[in-house]
Amino acid sequence: MGGPERVERQHAAGRLTIRERIDHLADPGSFREIGRLAGRPHRADDGTLTSVTPASFLAGEADVDGRPVVVSGYDYTVRGGAIEGGLMDKRPYAERMAHDLKIPLVRLVEGVGASVRGVKTMGATYVPTVPGWEWSVANLSRVPVVSAALGALAGLPAIEITAAHFSVIVKGQAQVFVAGPPLVKAATGIDIDKESLGGWEEATRTGSVDAAVETEAEALDLIRRVLGYLPSNVWQLPPRAEPTDDPDRTDPSLRSLVPRRPRPVDTRRLFASVADEGSVTELAPAYGRAAMVALARLDGYPVVFVGTDARIDGGGLSAAAADKMVRFIDLADTFHLPVVAFMDHPGLLVGLESERAGVLRVGTRVLSAVYEADVPWASVIVRRAYGAAGASHRNPTRHTFRVAWPSGEWGSLPVRGGVDAAYRRVIEEADDPTAKRAELEAEYRQVTSPFRTAEMFGIEDIIDPAETRPRLVHWARTAYRTMASGPVGPSGRTWRP
Repeated sequence: MGGPERVERQHAAGRLTIRERIDHLADPGSFREIGRLAGRPHRADDGTLTSVTPASFLAGEADVDGRPVVVSGYDYTVRGGAIEGGLMDKRPYAERMAHDLKIPLVRLVEGVGASVRGVKTMGATYVPTVPGWEWSVANLSRVPVVSAALGALAGLPAIEITAAHFSVIVKGQAQVFVAGPPLVKAATGIDIDKESLGGWEEATRTGSVDAAVETEAEALDLIRRVLGYLPSNVWQLPPRAEPTDDPDRTDPSLRSLVPRRPRPVDTRRLFASVADEGSVTELAPAYGRAAMVALARLDGYPVVFVGTDARIDGGGLSAAAADKMVRFIDLADTFHLPVVAFMDHPGLLVGLESERAGVLRVGTRVLSAVYEADVPWASVIVRRAYGAAGASHRNPTRHTFRVAWPSGEWGSLPVRGGVDAAYRRVIEEADDPTAKRAELEAEYRQVTSPFRTAEMFGIEDIIDPAETRPRLVHWARTAYRTMASGPVGPSGRTWRP
């Protein structure tokens, strides 16, 4: 590595070295390093080797919970992980290694990318390229890619965080940005510190990073956990864990989850109740917060849960929330994870700010993602499903499992507000507008009972909320018996971050 003094400096800053990180992530003794001798040699005039500056990038194969992965990472003890001494060749090698072996890629990232000092060493500059980026792009539709931000990242290392199916950042230790404070000041004249520019709060709020944890050990453990839900490649199905929860367990408390008065539904409690105990891992909770997405298990089978948090914007999808939905529905489709949509969805977020953010465009992508998804799909209409956004609960042109709770309500518009729009003049001209509005709303609520829809076979079944888990467990078992593996679509649709 960079020598005892620099290793000690790394430890004094509270950070592990790249080798210690790999040791924590991998099964004991399983790391098989590639390119151990790569580096920059220093020779005397007679050609005798006097010293070597090792490459600031490590790569190799390791086992994680008994399954092979490619693990790569920057060695911050060597020139802060800057590009030199074999790194330009080793990084593309690691990316292609994962691609060709069809095994997951884990990136442990701490580095600043290129260094101006390297230009002087080379004696010339170069037109920018990203060697091996073709493999980085191809991997996203081929194998799971997960990244950990473990220090200050700019340039290519920062992009390696966003070009991943899942990413995690260590609070107070790592930052992710396009360029650091010196370049920001040179370009804009603004003085800003690293944490304010790209610390964990900013990185997770903007969706650049999916999760934030307190320590490196937690970050590495979370990577191991997320990989456990995913297959090694798109030609395999996700691995089933040993079931630890009663598949027939019911939860009578769900009968009172939806309040009689208009109040938010606790969707996180719903996720936890229906899934195998302790199996829910929420994805990007700080980004697009009205949308909720989680990895979970049903009788040991990995699935993706999607829903809304009505405490945020009433559950209406902002542009960011819609973008989050698209990204993780595509993830589920890429790696054959059946989707359960828990619907309490009032529609896209309305208002000037939402319109300026392009909510219609991104909301259209949600509907497209749902219709394009080829994985088994289940919908549980918990409460609201209105308008085009409500239509995103499933693709009606293919068979899906769909049930509703007795609290379900749906239509082109909710009764409240919809009556105002349809009967504005009637209400305004009434002797008592408030009473007239209430009378009209009562009439429409009677005909919008979910049981009337069921009588017309407009909904397949209305179930006791307590029975939700057993019904979904049965669906998941059937889904895994019928699912096929392979790339998405006839030519392998590209997954994009």
